[in-house]
Amino acid sequence: MSVWLTRIVPHPTSRDALRDLGGAQAAVGLHRRLMSLYPDQAGPDPRARFGILFRIEDTPTGPHILLQSTHEPDLTRLPDGYGTSLTRPLDPLLEALRPGLTIRYRCVASAVRKPGATTRQLYNLPAVVPLSGPHAEEWWIRQADTAGLKPLTLHSQPLDAARGTREGRTGKQQHIRHARTRFDGSAAILDPDLLRTKIIEGIGRGKAYGCGLLSIAPARGAA
Repeated sequence: MSVWLTRIVPHPTSRDALRDLGGAQAAVGLHRRLMSLYPDQAGPDPRARFGILFRIEDTPTGPHILLQSTHEPDLTRLPDGYGTSLTRPLDPLLEALRPGLTIRYRCVASAVRKPGATTRQLYNLPAVVPLSGPHAEEWWIRQADTAGLKPLTLHSQPLDAARGTREGRTGKQQHIRHARTRFDGSAAILDPDLLRTKIIEGIGRGKAYGCGLLSIAPARGAA
């Protein structure tokens, strides 16, 4: 299975790009835009079938879209003037992973906890409780462990929630909201196979709306 990483640099004057990156429906709109780059009639869960994960990267020149998938996207399906884009395989990076290698990582994820029914009733809590600050960092450390990583450094930054409204399978409107935190730092690889799996599958909730993409790169000076 090959894994592809695409960087899309939206043009600042593209109305389609501006609509996908801003406004109350941005998370849902960008999801639809990126899904349109893959084959139609792909079954009940095309996002999972093609391993599609993405996030928006803020850069000094404006937002970039990072898109990862196990099927190469058809970038000709982007609207004219949307922006520039480049796809490259991630296979060489994934094949080079080994125990003890120090890497840098970044992941925008929806850190949450799901209280049991008794706890929810006792404290009047929702089914899913967003986490922030030290609690979000503790959540990330647990996720890193299941991804075969030992965090060495960690910096977290809260981001605006991914929001939007979509039509559910029953035809009713569903409100989408995923709290987001960006996690950056360095880590040592403990289990390369676990790490490859988590990179492909993503981490946490909200994968369809810009959460869960784990990006890594060799740390400076790593041999």
